[in-house]
Amino acid sequence: MTPIAELYLQACEVDVLAFKPGNVSVYAEGHDMTVADFRLSAEVSAEPLCNANYTLGEKIYYAVKATREAVGCNTNLGIILLCAPLIQAVAYKEPRLTLRQALSKVLDETTIADADWVFKAITLASPGGLGSSDQQDVNEVASVTLLEAMKIASAKDRIALQYITDYDDIFNFSVLRYNAASSRFGDQFWAATSVYVDMLSQFADSHIERKYGNQYSEMVASKMAQLSEELSKTDNPEQIKPLLFCLDQELKSYGINPGTTADMIVATVLATFLEDLN
Repeated sequence: MTPIAELYLQACEVDVLAFKPGNVSVYAEGHDMTVADFRLSAEVSAEPLCNANYTLGEKIYYAVKATREAVGCNTNLGIILLCAPLIQAVAYKEPRLTLRQALSKVLDETTIADADWVFKAITLASPGGLGSSDQQDVNEVASVTLLEAMKIASAKDRIALQYITDYDDIFNFSVLRYNAASSRFGDQFWAATSVYVDMLSQFADSHIERKYGNQYSEMVASKMAQLSEELSKTDNPEQIKPLLFCLDQELKSYGINPGTTADMIVATVLATFLEDLN
């Protein structure tokens, strides 16, 4: 396995070991998915994502295909969509370019063929409520580049928004908070929890809103803001586990899964790993 694939697997593992209320973790499974499903999905998607012979679109499609064949459900489409360009960017990275600058080149150079592969991947993963608009439909052949397709989807999907902003939420929000929390707690898992909570306190989750509209947006933001406040007041986050368990049960009782935000956590951790590469 390549070093990049190992880093991808580590980022996916941080995600399942972090307590993310409403989402799947070692603390609480749910939504008909298990930690084992996510670990297997990471394992089988790593090779196609890191295959240097694949285009960006092919990386995404074959990673989704491998996941679908392994676990039979959509565990990691968002993770794959976010991580594939970051992994592709490593090949573009030169001493004078930052990871984000290399990523910008990857995104600018996407093709119609990339879009077509990604449309096929989305159709295969069949995520609820994703994929059609008046301008482009993932069930049809793409007629725009992947970047242009993401621009069309960006108003309703935070993962698509990353493509057209050079991952602004990742590099200007979550990576900064992840690094600060890692230093403070001395623990990457609690750092991931902290970023997850902070993101949800400020940004509506696309996965929740595709399913429920804005019915729960204010409630989720308010409860996550309270958790963020508690985290900011403690040097021992283990003490707030009862609050995390309580909120996890409450969100899952409503069927609320902040899946997009969880996907962003994987991309955040992977970005920090890749930035540290020489």
